[in-house]
Amino acid sequence: MPLHRFFSTPAALLLGACLWAQPGLAAEPKGGAGGSSWGLGLGLGYERSPYRDFDDKARLLPILIYESRWLSVAGPGLDLKLLPETGPWSVRLRARYGFEGYEAEDSPHLAGMAERKGGVWLGAALGWQGDVGRLSAELLGDASGHSEGRQLRLQWERRYAFGRVDLTPRLAAVSLDRKYVDYYYGVRAGEARAGRAAHAGDSATNIELGLRLGYQLAPRQILFMDVANTRLGSAIQDSPLVERRNVPGLRLGYLHRF
Repeated sequence: MPLHRFFSTPAALLLGACLWAQPGLAAEPKGGAGGSSWGLGLGLGYERSPYRDFDDKARLLPILIYESRWLSVAGPGLDLKLLPETGPWSVRLRARYGFEGYEAEDSPHLAGMAERKGGVWLGAALGWQGDVGRLSAELLGDASGHSEGRQLRLQWERRYAFGRVDLTPRLAAVSLDRKYVDYYYGVRAGEARAGRAAHAGDSATNIELGLRLGYQLAPRQILFMDVANTRLGSAIQDSPLVERRNVPGLRLGYLHRF
């Protein structure tokens, strides 16, 4: 299911959690080793699509997150923690559903294209927290077999607190292999049209720069704003399906942690 279509369904509850579970927002486990915690909220999200002629609209997104000693759930994402996260290191097995893809009816420029489907991504994530911030690496593969691709995400982020206000800048590089790029941004020979030549995708690396601003209304209530921009890799920019180099996004929301 393409991302913009998914936003209009009740299942957007799942995606909302994934989008809004930024540093400092995740629920913190309570009650010691066996404790758990969760959070509910509401957000407003806007993100441009890289594809041509998409009708990009802001969407209301419910938020649901859950955290315990061994399990972390953020909508369509689930982590199994392999180490007690009492030190600087975290090691997790990760599963999430990806909402990449489109249908031909999603844009006039996609007429005649076969559907590109999202799917289940499985892999692992490694994190380290130190004075310089949090460094993390995530490697996932397409377990659904649609693209048969892989993606590697390397990220740095650091939270700065100023009383009730906190700022968390982040910088990430997302490496997408040839199969991923070819599936979602390639044009097969049978899909070629005037103004849309056949195109074979190649591996690409996207660069994301983001900043989250949080304000603590009460001990367990948070208002936040997240702004980000993703610079698409050259192999994605070269696709005849793509019309921009940069994909900006904005998210506003409220979260209550229980």
